[in-house]
Amino acid sequence: MLRAIARTYREAFSGLPRPVWLLAAATLVNRSGTMVLPFLALFLTQERGFTTPEAGRVLALYGLGAVAGSWLGGWLCDRSDPKRVMGWTLSLTGVGFLLVGRVESRIWIAILIVVLSLVGEAFRPASAAALAAASGPANRTKSFALHRLAINVGMTLGPALGGFLALYDYFWLFVVDGATCLAAAVLLRLFFPAVQAEPETAPAAATSAGSPWRDGPFLAMMVLVFLMASVTFQEFSTFPLSLRRDFGFAENRIGLAFSVNTLMVVLFEMVLVHSLAARDPLKVVGVGSLLFCLGFGLLPLGSGFAHVAFAVMVLSVGEMMSMPILSGVVANRAEEGSRGRYMGLFMLAFSAAFVSAPLIGTWLYEGWGYKALWFGCGALGLPLCLGFQVLALFMKKDRSRAVEPSPPSPLPPLQSPSPGEGG
Repeated sequence: MLRAIARTYREAFSGLPRPVWLLAAATLVNRSGTMVLPFLALFLTQERGFTTPEAGRVLALYGLGAVAGSWLGGWLCDRSDPKRVMGWTLSLTGVGFLLVGRVESRIWIAILIVVLSLVGEAFRPASAAALAAASGPANRTKSFALHRLAINVGMTLGPALGGFLALYDYFWLFVVDGATCLAAAVLLRLFFPAVQAEPETAPAAATSAGSPWRDGPFLAMMVLVFLMASVTFQEFSTFPLSLRRDFGFAENRIGLAFSVNTLMVVLFEMVLVHSLAARDPLKVVGVGSLLFCLGFGLLPLGSGFAHVAFAVMVLSVGEMMSMPILSGVVANRAEEGSRGRYMGLFMLAFSAAFVSAPLIGTWLYEGWGYKALWFGCGALGLPLCLGFQVLALFMKKDRSRAVEPSPPSPLPPLQSPSPGEGG
C-alpha cells in the first residue's frame, strides 16, 4: 500500500518546473524551524508573565502586522521580482525572531511582534505569486499541493522538536526558527531564478480593472475565508492553552498534537485532492470547512491524547479539502498582472482573522470556558458550508470569470502491491 501511495505521489508531481521544486525546498527548510508561533501564547504567559487576555492582545498585534504585510507583499511582487521580495522578507524575519526571543520589555515585545509579522507575512503573497507564475495554469493546483506538502513536512518536524526544546529553554525556539529563515533566504538567493511567468495556455479570465476589490464574488469568498481562518487561528492561540490547562499536556505532547495534523496532510492530501479534482471546487471547500470546524467542536467530548489526536485527524481532513483548493481558485481567478494583489487579498483575509481570532478566542476561553469556545467553533461549520455551496452555484452563472482550477494531470488509481512486493 505504501508503495502504491508513493507511486501515486511520483505521478502527481511529475512534470513540475524546476523553480517550483526549488521554492518547495526553500519552504521545507523554512518550515522545519516553525516553532515560535505554535508556542507563542505559552511563551508569553509562562516566560514573560502575560495574562491570557494580554497574550491574546499580543497575538492580535501580530495579526495587525500581518494585515499590512499581506498587502505590502502583494503590492511589491506586482512591481518587483518576487524572488527579491522573498529574500529580503526571510532575512528580516530571521533577525526578528532572534530579537523577540531576547527582549523582556512588554512594549518592545509588542513592537517587535508587529514588525516581525509585517515582514514575515509579506513573504507569503510573494511566494504564492512566484509559485503561480512559475507553474502555469495547467499544473497550478498540483504546484500548490507540492508547496503545501513541503510546508507540512516541515511543520511535522518543527512543532514536535519545538515542544522538546521548550521544556529545556524557550529561547532555542527563536534561535532555530530564525536560523531556518536565514537558511531559506540563502537557498533562494543561490539557486532560485528570477520569476518569469509561463504563457497562459488556458483562456484568460476577465477582470474588473484587474483589481480584486472590484470583484464581487471574490470578495464574498474572502468573507467566508475570513470566518474559516478565525477558527484556524485558534490553533495558534487558545488551542495550546487549552491543551495545557484543560487536558494537562506538557509542551512535548502539545507539539506532537500539532504534528498529527501535518503528518495527515503529508500522507494523504495529494491523493485526496486528486480524487476530488472533478468536483466543483467551492462545494468541496464547503464540506471541508464543515469538517474542519467539527474537529474543534469534538474537543470537549473526551480527554486524553488519543481523543485529541482523533479530533485533529477530523479537522485535518477538512483542511485538506479546503486550503489547497482555495489557493488554486484564487490563482486561476486573477490575471497575470493582478495575481499578486489577488494573492495579497487572499492572505489579508487570513491576516485579518489573526487580529480578531485571538481576541475573541481568549475572551470566550476566559469568560465562558473551553467548552463554549470549541462548541462555538464547531457550530460555525454549518453556515460556512452553506455559504460556500451558495457561492459555488452563483459562480457557475458568472460566465465572464474562469473560477475552477485546472485539474491535476491524470493519475493511475491506487492499487494494492502486486504479489511479491513489500508493503
